Amino acid sequence: MRVLGVIPARLGSVRLPRKPLLPIAGRPLIEWVWRRMHELVVLDQLVVATDAEEVVEAVEGFGGRAVMTRTDHASGTDRIAEVAGREEFAGYDRVVNLQGDEPFLPAAAAAGAVDQLEVGWDVGTAAVPFASRDEWQAPSTVKVVRGDDGGALYFSRAPIPYDRDGEGLTGGGAPLKHVGIYAFDRGALLEATALPEHPLERRERLEQLRWLAAGLRIGVALVEGGGPGIDTEDDLARAEAILGGRLELT
Repeated sequence: MRVLGVIPARLGSVRLPRKPLLPIAGRPLIEWVWRRMHELVVLDQLVVATDAEEVVEAVEGFGGRAVMTRTDHASGTDRIAEVAGREEFAGYDRVVNLQGDEPFLPAAAAAGAVDQLEVGWDVGTAAVPFASRDEWQAPSTVKVVRGDDGGALYFSRAPIPYDRDGEGLTGGGAPLKHVGIYAFDRGALLEATALPEHPLERRERLEQLRWLAAGLRIGVALVEGGGPGIDTEDDLARAEAILGGRLELT
């Protein structure tokens, strides 16, 4: 099985405009993400998919590979499907959506997501324990609840599962932080991107709810490690401190 990794990168982020090109410790975010993803041994090929020539120039400037896509995609996975459908990438059996704002992605998350396909899930992803209660409560972090079989029951920006008795972040049923990575067999990717937008997806602004509501089974690998995804100015400042050597990654 040959695995294609694709990093979707667009400049039109609402919370952090021009996010892929924002500087962190002297390099644009997209370069840090590329360097991290390029270390993943599970991938046979890695490309950035973007609708902006500026991003292509930045990626090629540090020796990466980028491809231009249409500007009308509703989600990163739609952008990835366009790339995977091109003739030059037809030889790849599996496609991994690697978020363009995850410079600290745990290596185990990519391998774990791909492993979910091996055991029969339609889509593979990953989750890590929360580092703090504030992180769990923040709407910028996505939470996932797993069933006993390791499959996703629901994803939300709300702090789920509700902690009625104050059990905290450990123990049975502890909350999990979703890691922004999705592994697909080629057929499942085409099926996922052919689905219409779902009301839950629209309400939460989470594309994976479209797939879950349609009956696609999402396996969630539980891994350790990682750092902040870059969604807010606070995330950017923390990443700057980590990559600049002023703060340890915990």
